Amino acid sequence: MSGKPDMTVAFAGLKLRNPVLAASGTFGYGIEWKPLMDLSQLGGFVTKGLSIQPMPGNPPPRMLVTRSGMLNEIGLQNVGVEEFIEEKLPKLARLDTAVFANVFGEETEDYSEVVRKLEAAGGLAGYELNLSCPNTARGGMIFGSDPELIQQVVASVRKVCQRPLLVKLTPNVPEIGPIALAAAQAGADALSLVNTFTGMQSEAGGGQTGLSHGGGGLSGPVIHARALRLVEQVAQEVAIPVIGIGGIICGADAAAFLGAGAVAVQVGTANFYDPLATLRIIHELENHCIQAGIRRVSELAGPPKSGNGTLAGEG
Repeated sequence: MSGKPDMTVAFAGLKLRNPVLAASGTFGYGIEWKPLMDLSQLGGFVTKGLSIQPMPGNPPPRMLVTRSGMLNEIGLQNVGVEEFIEEKLPKLARLDTAVFANVFGEETEDYSEVVRKLEAAGGLAGYELNLSCPNTARGGMIFGSDPELIQQVVASVRKVCQRPLLVKLTPNVPEIGPIALAAAQAGADALSLVNTFTGMQSEAGGGQTGLSHGGGGLSGPVIHARALRLVEQVAQEVAIPVIGIGGIICGADAAAFLGAGAVAVQVGTANFYDPLATLRIIHELENHCIQAGIRRVSELAGPPKSGNGTLAGEG
């Protein structure tokens, strides 16, 4: 095939330069990467999670290398939505790429309040709700593990949100189908999955885990196969676009998620050991298309969905 393939993708009313984004929690607020790369080459990125008030996060040690991956228990450290709007957002608004703000809270109202404040400001392509957080009003139950809580949060945010709304799902549930359907039915424009799996690692001799609070979130290549299966399952069960996340370290990994039904992917852990990983994966995915004779990256998409709503890849 002569010439470069069309790498653009469209979903939730957005058109991205390519289907590769940097994942929340692995790319700071994005602007930290500006001296390292041309951010306009990315499909986009998701900022680290934002809460109503600033949060200091957990004390170190809070990151740990594992076999084929890493554990983290950062504790959702962030500057808070007010400082983000004042200090970070003006710089982000000048970037020629899609910027999504990740949002979390301790109660349903926290999510909608953060999004309400962000809606009044410019410079964002949309939001990603992190539902892997404990609901303090419900005794610490994780939002993303209960379909009823998911519907409450998504519906509440949807009332104050005009921009595209992504909902990030936890894999730490018995069945992911019901929680995916709950988010879609409540008004999500797209789903991103998976967030980290729960895990821990003990030092030789037992007892010491290496992290200040014991276990943490497991990510990296070690979760790739499980994440791919969950993305394929959800892509067949919901009629809204799915964004695949989990152990993507090369273009072939990204292509695998697209083939499983995702419209786009997010690169996470790879950014910690290769700051240019997201750019490299974009180029590798483009070369994959060239070698396979694919003219449009959207042709990598998996089989048509059985749902009646917006299909992945449609604007």
